[in-house]
Amino acid sequence: MSLPEDELQWRFDTAGGPGGQHANRAATRVEVRYDVAASRVFDESVRERVIRNVGSDVVVVTVDETRSQWRNRQIALRRLEEIVDRAAQPDPPPRKKTKPSHAAKQRRLTEKKKRSQTKQMRKSPPSDD
Repeated sequence: MSLPEDELQWRFDTAGGPGGQHANRAATRVEVRYDVAASRVFDESVRERVIRNVGSDVVVVTVDETRSQWRNRQIALRRLEEIVDRAAQPDPPPRKKTKPSHAAKQRRLTEKKKRSQTKQMRKSPPSDD
C-alpha cells in the first residue's frame, strides 16, 4: 500500500552515538508520523481496524540506522507501510473446535498400551529372597 505523501509528517534530528563531527551536525535520524484517524485513504471499517490493531490514532516510526538521511527515510517509509498493511488485514475467521475421531482415540490407546508393555518388560523380575 502506498501512503499519500501529504498525509505524512516528517521530522529530522541528529542521531546520537559514534560518528564524530558528522553525527553531531547532520540531521540523519528520521521520524515519520501518520495520522490514521484523519487519513482519507481508508474507509471507516478499515480505519477502525487499523486503529484497533495499532493501538493508536497516530503511527510513529523512528529510524537512525544509517548515516544517510535519505536511506533512513526509505527505511522509515517502508516500515510504516508494513505496519499499516499488517494492521489493515481482516481478522482471521474464528477457529472451529474439533474432536479426535473414534479411530484416532483407539490408535492412541493402543500405542499407550504397547508402550506400557515395553516398559514393563524392562523391569527386573521380582527376587525370591
